[in-house]
Amino acid sequence: MNTGEKVEVNGTKLNVYSEGSGDVTIVFMAGNGVTCPVLEYKPVYRRMSVKYRIAVIEKAGYGFSDHAKTPRTIENLVSEDREALRKAGIEPPYVLAAHSYSGFEAVYWANSYPDEIKAVLSMDMGIPTMAVLQAKEVSEEKRCGMVKKQQKLLQKVAKGGFLTKLFRNKLENVSGLLDGSELSGEEKKMYREMFYKNIANPEFTDEALNMTENAQKAENTGILKCPCCFYISDMKTMTKKVSWRQVGIDYAEKCGGEVHLSDKGHMMYAFIPDEMSDTFIRFLEAHNLGAK
Repeated sequence: MNTGEKVEVNGTKLNVYSEGSGDVTIVFMAGNGVTCPVLEYKPVYRRMSVKYRIAVIEKAGYGFSDHAKTPRTIENLVSEDREALRKAGIEPPYVLAAHSYSGFEAVYWANSYPDEIKAVLSMDMGIPTMAVLQAKEVSEEKRCGMVKKQQKLLQKVAKGGFLTKLFRNKLENVSGLLDGSELSGEEKKMYREMFYKNIANPEFTDEALNMTENAQKAENTGILKCPCCFYISDMKTMTKKVSWRQVGIDYAEKCGGEVHLSDKGHMMYAFIPDEMSDTFIRFLEAHNLGAK
C-alpha cells in the first residue's frame, strides 16, 4: 500500500497521503490519539476519492510521521498542516474533514485563513464550545491528571504483556476496523503495528494537555462562516450540565450548517462509510465544490 510521502516541516518530517483528483482537496484531519490516520479514515476517503482529490495529514507523532519539534499549540498544528500540504504540492482551496480533536484546528484554520477553506465536513468533530464549557465543570488539574494517568497506562500497554492482552479489544480495535472488511489483511497487520508503535507517543498527551487552551483560541475566532455539514454522535463525556450532542447541534445551527445525527459512536466513519461519503458528496455538489 502507498502510505504517502514525507515532507519536512518545522524540523520534522510529516506524512501526507493523497489520491484522486479535483479542483478542491478534501483534507482529512485526525482526532487525538488516532495512531494511523492514513488507515483510520480510509473507509470514507476511498469512497470520496472517486470524485474528489483527498489528502490525509498525519501530524507529528501520528502514523508514519516523525516526532514533533514544536509545542502542540493550535497555532503550530495548523501552521504545520498548511505547510505540509504545500510542500506535498497540494495547494488550496481545501475542504476540511475533521474528526474529534481536529475540530478545534478546523475552526481555527477556516476562520483564520478563510480564502483557503471552502467548507468543513464534521466527522463528529470536537466543538470548541464543548471543551470550554467542560473546563467550567471539570478543573484543569483534574482533567490533566487523568490525561497523565492514561499516558502511564498506555506506555505499559505499548510494551506488551498482560496489560496489552487485557486491553486489546478496548484499545487496538476501538474503531472496529480490525473486524470489518474495509481494510485488507496486510492493512490490518500494519494497523496493529502502527497502533503499538505510536499509542504512547508524547504528542498525543501534549495535545490533550493543551486541549482547553487550544479550544479557547479556536472559540475566539468565532463560529464557522463557510458551508459546513455535521455528523454528530451521542458520545458520553465528563460533563453533566451539557451534552456532546446538544452542543454540536447548537453550534451547527449557529453556523447554518447541515446536521446529521448518528448512534454509531464517535468512530462512526468505520460503521457507516457509505452513508457519510454519500452525504458529504451531495453536500459538496450542492455547494458547487470540487466534483470532477
